[in-house]
Amino acid sequence: MRHPSQVTIVEVGPRDGLQNEAASISTADKIAFVDRLSATGVPVIEVSAFVRPAWVPQMADASEVFAGIARRDGTRYAALVPNLAGLERAHAAGVREVSIFAAASDTFSRRNINQDIDASLDIYRAVCARASELQIRVRGYVSTAFGCPFEGEVAPARVAEVSEALMNMGVFEVALSDTIGIAHPGRVRGVVSLVAERVPLNALALHFHDTRGTALANVLTALGLGIATFDASAGGLGGCPYAPGATGNLATEDLVYVLNGLGIATGVDLNALVQASAFIEPLVGHPLASRYYQATMASAQGQG
Repeated sequence: MRHPSQVTIVEVGPRDGLQNEAASISTADKIAFVDRLSATGVPVIEVSAFVRPAWVPQMADASEVFAGIARRDGTRYAALVPNLAGLERAHAAGVREVSIFAAASDTFSRRNINQDIDASLDIYRAVCARASELQIRVRGYVSTAFGCPFEGEVAPARVAEVSEALMNMGVFEVALSDTIGIAHPGRVRGVVSLVAERVPLNALALHFHDTRGTALANVLTALGLGIATFDASAGGLGGCPYAPGATGNLATEDLVYVLNGLGIATGVDLNALVQASAFIEPLVGHPLASRYYQATMASAQGQG
C-alpha cells in the first residue's frame, strides 16, 4: 500500500474542539493556545468561528482572538463562517481563509442551521462569490458524510453530490466529516471512492471523530486511498454533542505519532504539541483524550 510522502494537518482544536467544551475559556487563553499551536509548525489552524454568540457562546470573541494572535509565516489561520454576515466579520478581522459547512443529511441540516441542504447551498454560493471578490479562500465541510444522528445511514451518492456542489461554487478543498464518529474503514473506502469520482483526490480532506475508537484506522485506510489532508484537534479536544460523554475529535498527537512512524512528513513538532495540550488541559477542566498525550504525561510524572 503506497502512502503519501507528506500530509497536511488542519488543527481544529481552537474552534471545533473548544466550541464543544463546557468550560468557558478566556480570550487571552485562546490567544495563548493558538500561539502555542503555531509554535508546533502545524500548517493550518482553525482559530474560531464568526457565528452568532447565542448559537455558540464559546466563539463570541472571534474578532478579539484574531486580533491578538501572533501570525507565524507559513501558517494559515482560518475561521468558520455560516453566511455572508459572518464572512464580512471575518474579513474585517483580517481573516484570509474561511470554512463553510454543508451537510449530507437534510434533517441534520435543518436541526443545525434551520435550513435544508439546497437552501444552505444557495447561501454558500453567495458566500463563495463574495469571498472571491475579497480574495479569501473558502474550504467546504460536508457534515454527516458517514452517518447522521437523526437519519442513520447517509447515501454516499448524496455525499458526492454535495461535495461536487461545493467544488463547483469555488471551494479549494472539501473536508468529509464524520460528525458522530460512526465511520469505519469499509465505509471510508466506499464514501471516498465515490466522492473521488466527482472531486479530485488532492482537493479532499477527512475530518474524523474517535467516538467509537476507529479514527486512526480510518486515517490509515484513507492514506491508502491517496488522501493527504486530515483535520485533528490538540489533545483530542471536543466531545461529540450527539453522544454525550463520548470522545470527540481525532487527537493531533495520536495522528502525528502514527504518521511519524510511517515516515510521513507533517512538519509538526510533537513535543511542542504536547506542551500546547498541557497548557489547555487545566482550562477545560478534564483530562484530555489523546492516548499519546496521556502516555507522555504519565511517563514524565513517573520520571519526576
